[in-house]
Amino acid sequence: MTRLILGSGSPRRRDLLAQIGVVADAIRPPEIDETPHRAEGPRPYCRRMAREKARAVAADPDDIVLAADTTVALGRRILGKPRDAAEADAFLRAMSGRRHRVITAVAVRRGARMWQRDVLTTVKMKRLSRDERAAYLATGDWQGKAGGYGIQGPAGALIPWIQGSFTAVVGLPLAEAAGLLQAAGFPLYGGRA
Repeated sequence: MTRLILGSGSPRRRDLLAQIGVVADAIRPPEIDETPHRAEGPRPYCRRMAREKARAVAADPDDIVLAADTTVALGRRILGKPRDAAEADAFLRAMSGRRHRVITAVAVRRGARMWQRDVLTTVKMKRLSRDERAAYLATGDWQGKAGGYGIQGPAGALIPWIQGSFTAVVGLPLAEAAGLLQAAGFPLYGGRA
């Protein structure tokens, strides 16, 4: 029987997959170097990360591995996961009152074959006061999140507008992920492979 392996420790990705009735047989977060290459743009970086994560997950030849990467981009600048509250605050100040892009790339691997898609969503953050930034940082919700925020949590109050996929901003574009899983032979609606 084909197993589905989620190459991510993100509870948000597990929750999103559950919305379409998909439960991974195993969860194996890969250990890879996530340092951007010199002069690498946000979208190519995000695509490369998803591919590298999918390749780094140990799996049997007939297993299906799903991996993803979410990157927040302000122009060509990649805003990764902040190291501390000071860096998270710097990210919030930089995005305050401006639009930024959230790119989520999904890679599905079965044996030597790889299927991949990426989704770009434009997000506008409202102009934030020092008190609003401090209150958000005090929630701790910024930890472990690209760009220092998660739209599905308290930061949702800071985002008045998005253009694109909400689920991609959360961490996994469901329509695209479902299509890739089906392309790899994973039956979404009824029965297992």
